[in-house]
Amino acid sequence: MTAVALLAVERIKLFSTRSPWWCAALALVMTSGIATLIAMEMPAEAPVQVSTTQFTYSFGMSVVMVMAALAVTTEYRFGTMRATFQAVPDRNAVMVAKVVVVALLAGIVGEVIAFTSWGASRLVAADSSQLALDSAADWRHVAGVGLVYAAAAVLAVGVGALVRHTAGAVAVLLVYSMVGESLVGLIPNVGPKIQDWLPFAVVDNFVLGSPTGAAVAGTGQPPAPEGPLGPWPSLGYFAAVAVAVFVVSLVVVNRRDA
Repeated sequence: MTAVALLAVERIKLFSTRSPWWCAALALVMTSGIATLIAMEMPAEAPVQVSTTQFTYSFGMSVVMVMAALAVTTEYRFGTMRATFQAVPDRNAVMVAKVVVVALLAGIVGEVIAFTSWGASRLVAADSSQLALDSAADWRHVAGVGLVYAAAAVLAVGVGALVRHTAGAVAVLLVYSMVGESLVGLIPNVGPKIQDWLPFAVVDNFVLGSPTGAAVAGTGQPPAPEGPLGPWPSLGYFAAVAVAVFVVSLVVVNRRDA
């Protein structure tokens, strides 16, 4: 089977279920809705900045990771993965096609969410003068969310292939991204240093950090994250972790029965 045919098959399998649509809708409503509420509550003397409109991007990312994991675990649950591997013995090709389709969808969803959050915030903000996309950093804050979502989807597909069970994969992804890294920071002495290099903490610096990686705080607003890497190296680090997890999943998929 050609690469184009494999991509078409994975696209059909992904969109033949309702979960991608529900997950995309939930991520959009939740993320942009909370971002809009934040912009509405900010006073005119503390104008909303472009990065502020993306403070809630991680909410949508969590939902998108669930969607990506479901793309794998659902197939194992219903046995369609076994049939797929029988039709296409090259398991690597199957998994790569799957991750390409899922990552592309996640990237598109991320862009829609990011620009919706920015646009809605600009409409309701008491002072929208700071919300024009006038610099490369402004565009990174908004357009960069799609890149992060795509990389997060690669990570989630890898975790889904390793765990195989929906509940387990979702638990691993959500508990680690929403709670696990924060708990590491509580370890005395070494915790904050380790936390600086954890993937979700690092990628925050890409979406919310300043061009130099230093904190940027508007009056009354939470500061942007500081980290050991600049914004674009932070994205590269997160993407490398995601690809590494996916590569490990390929090795495991080829060694285990479907």
